[in-house]
Amino acid sequence: MITTVLAQAAAGGSGILGQVFLFGSIILIMYFFMIRPQQKKQKESKKFIEEIKKGDEVVTIGGLHGKVNTVDADKVVLELDRGLKVTVEKSAISLDFSKKTTPSK
Repeated sequence: MITTVLAQAAAGGSGILGQVFLFGSIILIMYFFMIRPQQKKQKESKKFIEEIKKGDEVVTIGGLHGKVNTVDADKVVLELDRGLKVTVEKSAISLDFSKKTTPSK
């Protein structure tokens, strides 16, 4: 009986290496398909917000379309229509929607 238990324990030991490889593969796949693209998108969004300048056509998260009139450290004044200006935080400007509204060259 002891020999069968030892034989089963020895056979089960090789399965641990397979499990480690499987979990490592799952973590690697999650990194390349979930974590890395999200970090890249955050980096692009931060760069876009830092590069906003007067005259850019942007869209806020709330859906307001306007042209940048002035840029401060953390605020932007948007001109929605002639004479109608709105102050918003830079973080409220959406990269995704702003890219869609700008005409491609």
